[in-house]
Amino acid sequence: MSVDQPALEALGDHDYLVRLQQGEDTVVLRVHADPAVVERIADEEQRVVEATAAYLIARQSVDELPEQVDLDDVAAAYDGYVKDLQRQLTPPSSH
Repeated sequence: MSVDQPALEALGDHDYLVRLQQGEDTVVLRVHADPAVVERIADEEQRVVEATAAYLIARQSVDELPEQVDLDDVAAAYDGYVKDLQRQLTPPSSH
């Protein structure tokens, strides 16, 4: 079953609510966008949070996601996370 585009709500202080809709079910995650991790990936914090939600749901079902996610924990749990998101969010450089 596919998951609709995540809906983000900024809570301030690098925290976001991410609503994921899968069929009739809505799952809400609270994501802490650790500034050090965001800085390693891209300039725009909200894009990093959106891409992280997509990254996670590509690897596990929505109902298996924890209620709270810290980008630092995601980076520790998935070896390729930072590089994958860097490639996805950084525009190709023109030579």
